[in-house]
Amino acid sequence: MIRRFLAFVLVAWMLGFVWFAAALPQPLGKAQTDAIIVPTGGAGRIERGVEVLAQEQAGNMLVTGVSTQVKPGEFAAEFDVPMELMECCITLGYDAIDTRGNARETSRWVESNSYGTLRLITTDWHMRRAEGELQRTLPDNVEIIRDAVSSEPSLGTLFLEYHKLLASRATRWMPGLR
Repeated sequence: MIRRFLAFVLVAWMLGFVWFAAALPQPLGKAQTDAIIVPTGGAGRIERGVEVLAQEQAGNMLVTGVSTQVKPGEFAAEFDVPMELMECCITLGYDAIDTRGNARETSRWVESNSYGTLRLITTDWHMRRAEGELQRTLPDNVEIIRDAVSSEPSLGTLFLEYHKLLASRATRWMPGLR
């Protein structure tokens, strides 16, 4: 009986990992949203956010998880952002140090600005966990639209992120684990 249960758990874990690795979220085409959310940490995320903002597919962008040492002018120079776009439309969030912190910081920003639709821009392998953490903290009336930045993650990256996703979901189902 225990062997069957353990075999079932192992098969479910393996199938889940195969699904996770083979069906990564995809980039979004043109879509209008109120705002853009970009957690720092992955190549191409900020560049994609600036591109979408410059195309006027959203009015504002929060870059969450920015190092406290980064000043707006340095950020603008690093990512080739025109200062008028930087001043009107980009907020640098300095409070987050991880994905849960990104979600908390985003939730405060969204509530203070009354946004209804968000375009979440993050790396394909990070999307599911980032979206799950956001759904946990945002009001139910806020819609999250995925815009994944394609990558070529290593097996190690996929393995680690899959387990982080499982842990994140476990804390959702069993709040005492948090």
